[in-house]
Amino acid sequence: MTPYVRQLAAPEPGWVIDADVIVIGSGIAGLTAALELRNRVDRVLVVTKGVLSSGSTVWAQGGIAAALDPEDTPQQHLEDTLIAGAGLCSEEAVRALVSEGPDRVRELVARGVGFDLDADGGITLTREGGHHQNRIAHAGGDATGAEISRALVAQLDAIRNDPGITVIEHAMVVDLLTAAPDSDGRPGPVCGVTLHVIGEGSRDGVGAALAKSVIMATGGIGQVYRSSTNPASATGDGLAAAVRAGAAVADLEFVQFHPTVLWQGSAARGQLPLISEAVRGEGAFLRDGAGERFMLARHEMAELAPRDVVSRAIIEVMEDEDADNVFLDCRHLDRDFLKERFPSIWERLSEHGLDMGLDLIPVAPAQHYHSGGILTDLRGRSTMQGLYAVGEAACTGVHGANRLASNSLLEGLVFATRAAADAAAAVADGLVTQREPERRKGPVAVVPATKRTRIQSVAHRGVGPVRSEKRLATALEKLEDLRRTYRSREMTPTMPQVAEWETTNVLTAAALMAEVALRRTESRGGHVRDDYPETDDVRWRVRQAAALDADGELMIMDAPLELG
Repeated sequence: MTPYVRQLAAPEPGWVIDADVIVIGSGIAGLTAALELRNRVDRVLVVTKGVLSSGSTVWAQGGIAAALDPEDTPQQHLEDTLIAGAGLCSEEAVRALVSEGPDRVRELVARGVGFDLDADGGITLTREGGHHQNRIAHAGGDATGAEISRALVAQLDAIRNDPGITVIEHAMVVDLLTAAPDSDGRPGPVCGVTLHVIGEGSRDGVGAALAKSVIMATGGIGQVYRSSTNPASATGDGLAAAVRAGAAVADLEFVQFHPTVLWQGSAARGQLPLISEAVRGEGAFLRDGAGERFMLARHEMAELAPRDVVSRAIIEVMEDEDADNVFLDCRHLDRDFLKERFPSIWERLSEHGLDMGLDLIPVAPAQHYHSGGILTDLRGRSTMQGLYAVGEAACTGVHGANRLASNSLLEGLVFATRAAADAAAAVADGLVTQREPERRKGPVAVVPATKRTRIQSVAHRGVGPVRSEKRLATALEKLEDLRRTYRSREMTPTMPQVAEWETTNVLTAAALMAEVALRRTESRGGHVRDDYPETDDVRWRVRQAAALDADGELMIMDAPLELG
């Protein structure tokens, strides 16, 4: 296999800024980490690819899960999460999530998040797939993520003039900076980032941001695929940069495909409209082309089965009928209720000529969430000193083989709080110091933006909802050919652009996912192999961790579920 490169082709930094801790990303995880850090360290730098309010959190429709109801308990939430994770969750991580989750949600209220309330003034709680209790708090009906983002951004905006916090918007992280390599040639501790201000910020071009620690909160990998519910910024930047720096990643094969994404035709590309699982939580049905409900015979929870179960059932129906989609049926629900409960979805469907209360809605699975990411412990620490990861960019072990609905916002909230506390303590106790960055040796790479569509097509066929050894091997061969073509010791383009760096990250993420997916010879959670349709607990009740060796070769190994 072609070794992976250690850095992207980029100009030398033309300016330098420093901080105690750098936070990369402005979703719920990044904003929470930044707000927590500001009370504990002297200098925080927040870097975001767009504006503060453009993180992936803003797109979260369903809600945030927590055991807030007197009839519910953290133990019940834990049990539902473990079931959805198909035997690969870290129980310690899940216990931290569900036990600390209620208090973290209450802190969101204190920070100004306006959740929907019932007649008694309590938070309204609903149910989604895989949950056996009503524990989903939502805001604005189906605009929970947008409301959480608004409140956290407002908190950060209130302290923008504080000299202890700096925000750089419209900036893409190019690479992590590392100190001098250790005795075996592997990169030293993370000590900052190189970043490119895209054009609307206060700085220009490529610069270096130095810090004692970096918290990566860059979101997911949705743009690896032809169609996704993720925003255009979800190009796997944090994952790829961490791998190039030497950090371990885990569970990359577990990609969640949301069952009910609006079908817009085979030519549709980019971010597609999501029809929230909460719609099924309120009683909507799935129907095949003949108008029959097909989930009743496939799972005891019918339309509220875990997402991998529903997605797989839809794919089977589509294959049986040689169809491109199935249908979501809300017609038996009150039309005024639907319009009030799901205002964003109602408006989006109206834009496509669909009336949620009168029409069958064509839906099909599309990429939605990455359960894998940068491998961390329970405090958000990666395998590299100085690097933390939180939110979708991280693999805490909470999700296992398949994320339980509405656990993602909670994970970002809980583990960002934990990571910020640990990073701040390390600074205060003198456990981390500012190290001098040293350029990593070896080839560099940058892939033309024109190759993105090809990468996405290869990934969709090989690492899509249903996989096989043949499709994975073919995809891996094609992706490796692209990596080989655009890897060079001499290739240093005069002015690489953001689109090229993003495309290089998309290629890296796709290749990594294909390698580990090929190795897992079973079906489990979001990983479905039609040549290995059964779950194999004897061989595969382990997670796969991967990292680059000193020569850039990918090492994949079995790792325990509990990392501490």
